[in-house]
Amino acid sequence: MAVIGGTGAVVAGRVGRVTDATTPTSPIDQISERFFEQYLELMPTSATFAGVEGYDHRLPDHSPAGYQALIELNRRTLAEASAVQPASPREEVAKDALLERLGLELETYEAGVPQSQVNALTSVPAEIRQVFDLMPTATESDWETIAIRLNQIGTTLDGFRESLLDQAARGQVSAVRQVNDLATRIASWTGAEGDDYFAGLAARAPDTAIKATVEAAAAAARTAYDQFGQWLTTELAPQAPARDACGREIYQLASRNFLGAAVDLDETYAWGWQELARIDQEMQGIAASLNGGDRSIVAAAELLDNDPARKIHGKEAFRDWMQQLADAAVEELAGEHFDIPDAIKKIECMIAPTSDGSIYYTGPSEDLTTRPGQMWWAVPSGVEDFATWREVTTVYHEGVPGHHLQVAQTMLRADKLNRWQRIGCWVSGHGEGWALYAERLMEELGYLEEPGARLGMLDAQGFRAARVIVDIGMHLELEIPRDNPLGFRPGERWNAELGFEFLRAYSRMETEFLRAELNRYLGWPGQAPSYKVGERIWLQAREEARQRQGAAFDLRTFHRDALDLGSLGLDPLRRALARL
Repeated sequence: MAVIGGTGAVVAGRVGRVTDATTPTSPIDQISERFFEQYLELMPTSATFAGVEGYDHRLPDHSPAGYQALIELNRRTLAEASAVQPASPREEVAKDALLERLGLELETYEAGVPQSQVNALTSVPAEIRQVFDLMPTATESDWETIAIRLNQIGTTLDGFRESLLDQAARGQVSAVRQVNDLATRIASWTGAEGDDYFAGLAARAPDTAIKATVEAAAAAARTAYDQFGQWLTTELAPQAPARDACGREIYQLASRNFLGAAVDLDETYAWGWQELARIDQEMQGIAASLNGGDRSIVAAAELLDNDPARKIHGKEAFRDWMQQLADAAVEELAGEHFDIPDAIKKIECMIAPTSDGSIYYTGPSEDLTTRPGQMWWAVPSGVEDFATWREVTTVYHEGVPGHHLQVAQTMLRADKLNRWQRIGCWVSGHGEGWALYAERLMEELGYLEEPGARLGMLDAQGFRAARVIVDIGMHLELEIPRDNPLGFRPGERWNAELGFEFLRAYSRMETEFLRAELNRYLGWPGQAPSYKVGERIWLQAREEARQRQGAAFDLRTFHRDALDLGSLGLDPLRRALARL
C-alpha cells in the first residue's frame, strides 16, 4: 500500500498482528481477510509495506503470469463478496469498501495499466527499491533476509520487462518522457548519476561474515537495475509515444481509482480554476499585511525565506524542529479536538536515506509497539537551509491531525474493522483528502494565525488546486477557458510546456522540483488531483452530516466516527456516513 503524499508516500506499518475477542468474524470479514492473505502471497512487498511478518525474503512476480494471478484472485473474491448479505451497517460498510476497491483494481488490471505504466515514483522499480527502507536491520538474520531479497531483484525486473513488452505488443507503452525519467531515477540509485543507494545499504550491515554476503547481493541488485535502466533507454523508449496525455477513457478510470468516487471531470476542472483564484486572493491579502500594502506573493515569500527567525540550518536541526511541532500538536489536540489514544501518540520525524525530495509517512507496526508512525523527508543533496513557514502545514499533513492520526487510528480499531480494512486498504482521495482537510482544519482551530504559517498553508493549498487544473487539462488536452479568472493563456490548449509555465506562475517552488512534479502528473494521471478533490469531498461530507444532525452535530464525534470507518472510497464513505 503506497500513495504519494506531499511529494512522497504513505505506507503502512510492520510486525505483529492485532486480534482480540471482538475482532469482526462475519462472512464478509472472513472473505476480506482471506483475500488479504492470498494477496500478500502474490505481493510480498505489500506485506512489508503493511507490516506483516513472514514475507520479507520474497519479491513479487511482475510477469504477465503474476498479473494474471492477481486478476483471478480479484474475480474470485468479488464473486464471493457479492453473494454475501450484510447483517449490520458495519458489515454493509465492509462489503461496500471491498467491492469498490477490488472492482476498480480489476478494471485497471484488465486495462493493462499496472502492467504497462512506468514512472519514476510509483512503478515497479520504485516500489522494489523503496521496500528496503522499511525492512528490519537489527540482527544478522535481518541482514540475511535483506540479502535474499536483493538477490531476487534481477528476476523481478525481468518479469516486469516481460509485462512491458507484452503490453507494448498491444500498443500500450508509457510516454517516452516517463520511460526516460525512470531511467534517470534508476541512475540516481545506482551511482551512475548520484549516490549509490545499494552501496549505502550494504555499508550499514554489521561488520561480521554477513557483510560480504550483503555487499555481493547489493552489487547484483545494482547491476540488475543498471541493466534495466539501459533497456528502458535503448529498447523501450524507441517504442514509446511522444504524446504525454493519456486521454479521457484512461483518465476517468484513474480518477475513479484514486478517489473511490466518480466525479464530473469537466466540472472539477472548472472548480479548480475558481478554487485557485480564491486562494490566490487570500494569499495576496496576507502578502499585503507582510509587505506594507504590496500584494505581491513572491515578495512576501522572499521576505519570509530571508527571515532568520523562520529559517533553520542543518538537516538534523530541521528534523528536531519537525519533531517538536508534531509532539506539540498531539499533546494539544488530544482530548480537546480529537480522541487520540495513548497507543498512537508517538510519532518520529526522520531524515530519509535517499535525496529525491519526497516527503512521506510510514505507519506504526500493526502491534502498535514495535515501531511508531514515522514522518520521512528525503532532503535533496546540498540542501541545508529550511524555511519553517512553508512546512508548518506539512507537519500537520503528515502527522496529527493528518496521516498519523488517520492511519494509526484505523490500525487500532481491531474491534470495528477487519484486517484488510485496517492495513490492506488505502484510497488516495480518502487519505490525502483527509490530510489536506486536516491542514485547513488547523486553520479553523486557530493554529495558523501567524501570517507566515497561514501563507504556507494557503501556498500548499494553492499548489494542490493548480494540480487539479494542470493534471486534468493536460491529460484531456482541454482548452484553457477564455474567461478563466487568472487570465492565463485564454483559449490555448494544454500541453506539458503550458503546464510547467502554469506551475511556475502559481507555485513558489524551485524550478527542478516543479519539473519533477510535472513529470509526476504526466506519468501518474489522476493521482495529484486526489488531494484537493478528496478534501472537497471530505468538506462536503462534513456539511452533509451537519445538515442531517442539526444542533446535535459535534465535530469531534464526526471525526471519530468517520475515521473509525477506515480507509475506503469516497463514494462508500458518504454512503456510510449517511447511515450513522
